[in-house]
Order: sequence, then C-alpha cells, then structure tokens
Amino acid sequence: MNVYDFAIQMETDAEIFYRKLAADSIIPGIKGIFTDLADDEQRHGQLFQALKEQQVPDAVTDSGVLKKAKNIFEKILAEKQNLPSLTSNLESYRYALKLEAEGVKLYTDAANREIDSEIKQLLLRIAKEEANHFNIVENIYNFVNAPNQYLAWAEFSSLGEFQAFGRETDL
Repeated sequence: MNVYDFAIQMETDAEIFYRKLAADSIIPGIKGIFTDLADDEQRHGQLFQALKEQQVPDAVTDSGVLKKAKNIFEKILAEKQNLPSLTSNLESYRYALKLEAEGVKLYTDAANREIDSEIKQLLLRIAKEEANHFNIVENIYNFVNAPNQYLAWAEFSSLGEFQAFGRETDL
C-alpha cells in the first residue's frame, strides 16, 4: 500500500468515525462540530485521491471548522447548565485524538520527504488542519471530562469544623 492509499484509507476511516460521533451526539453544537470534522476528512481524502492520480488540486480551500467550533463552544459554555451528561463518549474522543495525532505525524513526515514544493505545501497544510482537528477534539474531551478532573471546594466545606486538619482532634 502506497502513502496515498494509506492516507485515503485513514481519512475515510476518520470521516466515518466523525459521522458516527455526530449521529450519536445529543447536543446540536457538538453534532455540528463532528459533522464539520467529517466533511474536512472527506475533503482530505479527495485531495489524496487527486494526488494519487497525479493531479495537483487547483484550489484548496481552508477549513472553517476551527472558527465555527470556537463559536459553538462559546455558546455551549453560556448554556452549560442545560447540558446532559456527555461522558459516555470519552473513549471515542480519546480515539479521535489518537487518529488526529497520527494524521499530523504522517503528513508532516510525508511533507519532509516530498521534493515537489506544491505537494509539500499541501501536505503541510493538511497536517495543520489535522492539528486543528486535534485541538478541537481535545477541547471537547476536556470540556466533557472536566467534572471528573477535580472536586469542588464546596465538597470539603464540612471539613472546616475540624480545627487541626492532619492532627488528632477530639471528635
């Protein structure tokens, strides 16, 4: 399997994965982010198909998913109190992070080996988009996982009655 076939398969797998995450999402904003990520992966696959057929794509459009995701996150954070639990997809988000990290490495390495400057720039551009995807998914993961990462200080309010924390007290 050559690098183009591998990249096409990787992008196809990522597209399918993001479409499944979008279908499973109960929050419209998150569903939209995953749909946009899937569309980007589909576009990447088409670019690699063109390269495989020895065609350099004429005009490559920039992904708008990062800007859209930022706006969606701002809206979600503003409406945070109405969010249902999203922790059931944590493993899926970790897997998405792994996929995106592998994509960044693959395309950066391929760009470093490429001698054609146009193709090299295209590979670096896709690597940058994959890094943006990683950041988006990482933000989703951190957002969803935040309640598992710390204990609120209010949970320790009953400890305030102990005068000598760490020493024996008269209970």
